[in-house]
Amino acid sequence: MTHVLRRHQVVAGGPDEVFTFFESPKNLEMITPPWLRFEIAESTDEHMRVGTEISYRLRWQGLPLRWRTRIAECEPGMMFADEMTRGPYARWYHRHFFTPVPGGVEVVDIVEYELPLGWLGRWVHAAVIRAQLEAIFDYRRDAVAGIFGNARAGRRRHPSGGPRLLETS
Repeated sequence: MTHVLRRHQVVAGGPDEVFTFFESPKNLEMITPPWLRFEIAESTDEHMRVGTEISYRLRWQGLPLRWRTRIAECEPGMMFADEMTRGPYARWYHRHFFTPVPGGVEVVDIVEYELPLGWLGRWVHAAVIRAQLEAIFDYRRDAVAGIFGNARAGRRRHPSGGPRLLETS
């Protein structure tokens, strides 16, 4: 069964500045919750492009996990998509969209994912996974807002000086 998680937020900043922040794999650690103990193990490129491969280490429920993604789509300044090639999901495809809007940039995440193990995977999703993904993307939203500011509030920090936080909606 395919599950879909959709999130969006509008942040202050120009399209180039916002996309440049997201296209750098090293910034992913900054917008991932500390309880995941997430770290980039390796990246084939400094910036996202089709074919970029990124390996991560993290902990889920205290268990060490390795995750590898490949950038499957990339339209500089507008969108990119990462696809899991190794990890805990049967399928994970995450599209990131960046659209200029008055006062900032709308950031949209659409994640399509499937869990392994049939009915057991569906049960674990309902009992644990969905809520944890929501918490991760809530953290992401707050982190990104802390870095760029909310377009409506007008507050803003430079990406290199922001807190360790990320989004969707």
